[in-house]
Amino acid sequence: MSEYARPEENTLGIILGRRSRGGVPAGSTAGRAMRQASARGASLGTGYLGIGATALAGLQGLYGIGMFMLHLGDYPNVLPVAAAWVIYAIAVIAVAVAISTRGERMPNWMFGAYLLSLAAVVGLDLFAIWPLHDVGTFATASISAGFGLLAALTLRRAREILGAAALLGLCLVAAILLTTKLTPLTTPAQIIAVAVAVMPALFGVFVIRRFRRIVQLELDRVLVQSTVSAPRFAVGMLASEELARLDLAAEELLDSVSNGRIPLPLGPKTASIAASLATELRLHLIEGRRETWLYHAITESEQLGKAVTLADRGSLAGLLGPQQRDGLLAAVWLLVNDQGKASPTAQLTLGPVTAPREPGSKTITVPLVITTTGVSRNRVDPATWDAIGKVGRFIDSTQNSSLRVEIECVVANPADQ
Repeated sequence: MSEYARPEENTLGIILGRRSRGGVPAGSTAGRAMRQASARGASLGTGYLGIGATALAGLQGLYGIGMFMLHLGDYPNVLPVAAAWVIYAIAVIAVAVAISTRGERMPNWMFGAYLLSLAAVVGLDLFAIWPLHDVGTFATASISAGFGLLAALTLRRAREILGAAALLGLCLVAAILLTTKLTPLTTPAQIIAVAVAVMPALFGVFVIRRFRRIVQLELDRVLVQSTVSAPRFAVGMLASEELARLDLAAEELLDSVSNGRIPLPLGPKTASIAASLATELRLHLIEGRRETWLYHAITESEQLGKAVTLADRGSLAGLLGPQQRDGLLAAVWLLVNDQGKASPTAQLTLGPVTAPREPGSKTITVPLVITTTGVSRNRVDPATWDAIGKVGRFIDSTQNSSLRVEIECVVANPADQ
């Protein structure tokens, strides 16, 4: 069946939005972003962290080989340790080559094979040093296996990396308890060996999580910042994407009718699609005349949407100028973006408008109150006060052990516009 054999189904697919992976419309900006994110080298910069982690694993491997050569004469049988190092080197190099050629992906089969290789490395190393009764001093390849997990740090789930590190730590602890006599002289070396094997993965997972959170927060803030230059009443970013989709659907439908691919009069199914399309367009046009930029900035932000509530019955936020909007958005972001355990929140209340002091004045005053919870005044960043100062004259106080700010926003009188 050709592409235009069932044009009404094509149009319906556009209106409803063809879905890509994750339930995102395939033709939307989010869909294109997902495809780009899954392409080679695109993972919010974590790929570069993965390269650095793999390089660190390689450097530690060279150090471990040096320690192996230093104790070469102490091993009862050197072949198992040598085999362990050969397997470790082959595994790390093979994974690095596969990732560089196939893209930044590590499928389940590759990760499983890599873990089996590391398990063989640990087993051979412990088997070779078992008669020496001092795991902490003579373990080399098994310690490096912990660093080997860093090669998969940015490509696999955190719980998988942590689980593998925990198993490695348990194996080393079990080997130490079974073979090594713990004394004040031998215990420190055993603790250091287990820590060196396990801590790289723990620290790496922590760094990756923090980095991804920082990037996501910055991306969220950049997207929200785009509302600063929006008109007083406008549709938000998500609605703009929806309008673009509806516009494409309308063009497809009209083009199909004009070219004769859809005969007139329209069939019941096609007429229903056209009616749904018109209804959606009208709803978006009505919404665009009711919501302000601040409403969209809060509701469409993952960070602000969870922590900020807005009370603006008169849609007065739309009267604020660009500099005032920028200052208000920055201040609210800084107030609620506290990484502590308090999970701070903020409520913004605008209005009612204060009458002009002089008849015919070209400006009016819009009262704005920021009421917070979990925000101690003495912990407010100085940049927050600078941002609030851009909005207008303010008075700060403490309410229920949290910050409260009253701002007088002087804006242009809409009656003169």
